[in-house]
Amino acid sequence: EIHYVRDQRVLTSHVTHSSHMALACGIDHVIETECPYTCQAKSSNDVGKVVFSVDAQPGVPIRITKYITYQDSRRSSTEQLCERGERTLDRAVAHGFSGLLASQRRFLDRFWAESDISFTGAAELQQAIRFNLFHILQASARADRAGIPAKGLTGQGYEGHYFWDTEIYVLPFLIYTNPRVARNLLELRYKQLDHARKRAREVNQKGALFPWRTIGGEEASAYYAAGTAQYHINAAVMYALKKYVDVTGDLDFLERRGAEILVETARLWADLGFYSESKDGRFCIHGVTGPDEYNTVVNNNTYTNLMARENLRYAVTTVENLRERNPDRFTIVVDRTGLELSEIQEWRQAAERMYIPFDEALGIHPQDDAFTEREPWDLKNTPPDRFPLLLHHHPLVIYRHKVIKQADVVLAMFLLGHEFTPEQIRRNFDYYDPLTTGDSSLSVSIQGIVAAELGYRDKAREYAVYGGMMDLADVGGNVKDGLHIASMGGTWRTMVYGLAGLRDWVRGIKGRKRP
Repeated sequence: EIHYVRDQRVLTSHVTHSSHMALACGIDHVIETECPYTCQAKSSNDVGKVVFSVDAQPGVPIRITKYITYQDSRRSSTEQLCERGERTLDRAVAHGFSGLLASQRRFLDRFWAESDISFTGAAELQQAIRFNLFHILQASARADRAGIPAKGLTGQGYEGHYFWDTEIYVLPFLIYTNPRVARNLLELRYKQLDHARKRAREVNQKGALFPWRTIGGEEASAYYAAGTAQYHINAAVMYALKKYVDVTGDLDFLERRGAEILVETARLWADLGFYSESKDGRFCIHGVTGPDEYNTVVNNNTYTNLMARENLRYAVTTVENLRERNPDRFTIVVDRTGLELSEIQEWRQAAERMYIPFDEALGIHPQDDAFTEREPWDLKNTPPDRFPLLLHHHPLVIYRHKVIKQADVVLAMFLLGHEFTPEQIRRNFDYYDPLTTGDSSLSVSIQGIVAAELGYRDKAREYAVYGGMMDLADVGGNVKDGLHIASMGGTWRTMVYGLAGLRDWVRGIKGRKRP
């Protein structure tokens, strides 16, 4: 849209066609030398350059400092963004590189003081932990308006999209170490609520359906079975919201933003499920995909049903408390959502009657209604070069087998550990862990945490090292596409929840004490 030069400075700006995201980039230069030189600056629609021609002299230093600024917005014009870029460059040049360096040092000192994890032994793992935390910082520090892409700022993998990974794997770290950024990311989900409402209409549902893969709020996945069918995204947003409020006590955000999200996500679950006569009138949810993308469009995915129940419960509690504590704000929520009081009772009933699969003979929670009946995949005789399975086998072949890409029931046991007895956790883990391929970088941190809880020390250590070194050692062989930001967040959880044993459940049932 705009490009121009002024002295040794170039400004250029662009706007995307469909989402109307605007970006301005500016560069400026300071040259320090006693050698004679000339300077020529040029710009066009796609290129800006500043060329210095120096008559270099032996022993005479030449120092060029290049300053770069990016400004982005969904609301401001490109002219305004260029003006901001000009002011930012003016400030940067005035402060000089030493000033910027000192500011960055203060910023990083504060980050490490609030976020560092240190432990004795295994120096390589200590290095990996700090490497991972640093990249989470890089990805999240300015993510308030754009979310956190799956690859952060490190590569083109997933084309800059972000997923539910943020809420489940990265936000817990931010909630405990930088709640301001965590709130900003939840604010972003609220701003995308209208898109989620529209998406729910597109798939013939009530309420709101958050996208599995997105940048601007619209669903960007072209494959519904392993994309849109992952309705548990709604519950991931709820989970992050609930943890944020539980940890920070920020009831203001819950009332102004969270309540509206909870109303719409609860509506989706109430509309999506039904009371099944074959399950003794229990509330069932059919045709969904859980976190494990090797088993798609299934009935009664245990993880989804458990998280949906938590979503419904939290919506009921929040709305009823809001009605009692802040009637004015409750009226605003009713006005914005068209909430009927009868819906609250519907949500309560659906939560109370939610069907949670359990196999008495095996003593486990089946991943879904048909999972235990599928043919086991022969993992022992699958050559190492045939993993990940998804890259070497048609999805339909994989879907017919009893094999797991990433933690599903095991993830549910970690997130909602108060819903399981210690014996159920052990039997579930022993059943599912050997079926899990490790094809997803999201799995090992969760498996490691549960293994540590069960006292499987060698396995917990193995998973901790595997997850911690995922990128630094290029374990998956795909670092060229960018780092695994969610896995890095999972590494933090491995340390804090696995090795250190943190538990932050709110409700204690099934004989497990409230922490």
